Amino acid sequence: MPQRAATIVGGGIGGLAAAIALHRRGWRVEVLERAPKFTEIGAGISLWPNALHALEALGLADAVRALGTVEAAGGVRDRQGRWLSRTDNAELASRFGHPLVVLHRADLLRALTEALPGDSLRPDSEVSAVRDGGRCPVVDHRGGESRPDLVVGADGLRSAVRRTLWPDAAGPRYVGYTAWRMVTEPLTDTPAEGAAIWGRGARFGYTSLPGGRMYCFATASLPAGAASGPSEYTELLHRFEPWPDPVPALLAAVPADTVLRHDLYDLPPLPSFVRGRVALLGDAAHAMTPNLGQGACQALEDAVTLAHCLDDTPDVAAALRSYDLLRRPRTQSIARRSARLGAVGQLSWPPAVLLRDTAARLMPTRATLRSMTPVLGWTAPGDR
Repeated sequence: MPQRAATIVGGGIGGLAAAIALHRRGWRVEVLERAPKFTEIGAGISLWPNALHALEALGLADAVRALGTVEAAGGVRDRQGRWLSRTDNAELASRFGHPLVVLHRADLLRALTEALPGDSLRPDSEVSAVRDGGRCPVVDHRGGESRPDLVVGADGLRSAVRRTLWPDAAGPRYVGYTAWRMVTEPLTDTPAEGAAIWGRGARFGYTSLPGGRMYCFATASLPAGAASGPSEYTELLHRFEPWPDPVPALLAAVPADTVLRHDLYDLPPLPSFVRGRVALLGDAAHAMTPNLGQGACQALEDAVTLAHCLDDTPDVAAALRSYDLLRRPRTQSIARRSARLGAVGQLSWPPAVLLRDTAARLMPTRATLRSMTPVLGWTAPGDR
């Protein structure tokens, strides 16, 4: 059989993972990235057990785990700093086969790019359109034109592939709150456990990174595009410096010019992730809020599942239909669950906040772990 070719649009985590999965199966791949180079900036990423299972299928789980850190435990605290719920990482690993690993996004991206041939990575190759070329789709990009057997749209929330081939699909929708992300300088005394602190219409979270650094994130219910104060860092201090320890110390260790802020959007459900020989993957297909830490995890699952479906048949269109049946119900369910958790976390009416915190405090730890099974209990196709 002639070597099959795939064009991956988007050089983020999902796109690179899909390229690796296909390359290891003998496909000729090219990854078209609009930016001048393949890189990620600024923040950490949580890889839950399901993501580690996907990386295991790619042969990268051990290498990626070595780049990150595994905290002993984590959980949720209230605005006074009291624990509402806690999760033991050892128990998480025992139940689901891997622990929760946290690392810098740039380190994960580097591990993925290093697993691909250099000539398959094509930066500065913005895609303008994907067209139906009969037997093969046609991808118009800055470097010219590609006519592969398969196109994977992994180009994020505002996907050019989705915009071209799903012109009637609803666009991204603002979820009602904005987010800040930041990484501290190395600390001599880091918190033993990570946590998300729930306030009223706001949250602050932190977790360990290698080298004594901490990855921190915060949310606040604000209109889309709301202006900050003199700087994002000043805005953070105004909103969160009065919060319980260790929040003030963590903010003090954040370089003021490195704070990232993004209004949060998700994607209304699509009726299909495929059109002929074109498949959407990751945020291009199912952008979700970060409340479950599952955005990149689901993109990794997508990549592994897509390659598995293509193993089963030489008919690319049929394989993509199988991919859609496997991935669309799961990812859309997780997106809904993440949105509900975000709505609960952002509650601001005092009686509702009291009820929320009381319910979280009364929930047994084992019940919490059981509730996570539909999300974290995924294993790669072929391992089941």
